[in-house]
Amino acid sequence: MGMTEKQGGSDVRATTTRAVPAADGTYSLTGHKWFTSAPMSDLFLVLAQLPEGVTCFLVPRVLPDGTRNVFRLQRLKDKLGDRANASSEVEFKGTAAWLVGEPGRGVPTIIEMVNTTRLDCVLGSAATIRAALTQAIHHATHRRAFGALLADQPLMQNVLADLAVESEAATALAVRLAAAVDAGESDLLRLAGAAAKFWVCKRTPTAVAEALEVLGGNGYLEESGMPRLYRQAPLNSIWEGSGNVIALDVLRAMGRSSASLAAVRAEIDLARGADPRLDAAVGRLTAELADPEQLPVRARRIAGLLALCLQASLLLRHAPASVADTFCATRLAGDWGAVLGTLPGGTPVRALVERARVSPA
Repeated sequence: MGMTEKQGGSDVRATTTRAVPAADGTYSLTGHKWFTSAPMSDLFLVLAQLPEGVTCFLVPRVLPDGTRNVFRLQRLKDKLGDRANASSEVEFKGTAAWLVGEPGRGVPTIIEMVNTTRLDCVLGSAATIRAALTQAIHHATHRRAFGALLADQPLMQNVLADLAVESEAATALAVRLAAAVDAGESDLLRLAGAAAKFWVCKRTPTAVAEALEVLGGNGYLEESGMPRLYRQAPLNSIWEGSGNVIALDVLRAMGRSSASLAAVRAEIDLARGADPRLDAAVGRLTAELADPEQLPVRARRIAGLLALCLQASLLLRHAPASVADTFCATRLAGDWGAVLGTLPGGTPVRALVERARVSPA
């Protein structure tokens, strides 16, 4: 996709790239895109201005007659991470393009692809947490310190168990969203996808940093693989809309489509009555939505709480009781510290770690 421009960032309606109709029914684009990812691709969805407003266009790298389209790569971005997936700046000058959707309806048209990419962000973040957790458990299982394996020491078990709960909750929500895509549950996906993108992607850097620390100094070495995961961790929270953009999108999804809110509430309600802590959290969510004028300043609170309620509902229905109970006690009832590894006394930490352990093939 080619959406972002230097003067607008996430405000794609500030697009200055212009489209002019050509005699053969195509359009000619002139302008610049600040972020065009995967520039080695064959086709791009690009936003440009028509008199009717921002419009979506299809830009091929190679034209039907076999000649190359005008697609000038100015530079590749020198990014913090995600170096395997190039991002670039692109200049269009008389670039041939085909109309996609209706003139002036570019944002609603391209948002279909954006929503799919947001699912990718959630899946990728859940996978990153899982990869970091697997590394941490493997290290703790084989590293001996203070007379015992790290994995057998109570405080390390607390850290690993907390990471395991975080990972399972992220994975459950990501897989549910993927199932919604397969089933065509667009109303659920519109709101739940945005909330999940906000929360799971935000949690990833924290989880990866804690997993890296399990390895100690070894985790800080490139050869461990953890630094790459750490550099990658913040990406999905920025990709396709950073935290504030996504949190406000959660509010838009609630306001524009009562069907989306109803679909998400119905999903959460599948576990209503199964745990009083979830019921109380749903009550808090309802209270948060009661004052429309103050919603924007609380958008992050709402997006996070919505995602937590979804995760709790899924775990109560599909995970072992030990996982669901720990999640509800900590993430919903607040029996938890400000950092991972602060599960309350009595938590079945060993069982949680064993569930997350990768069995040898």
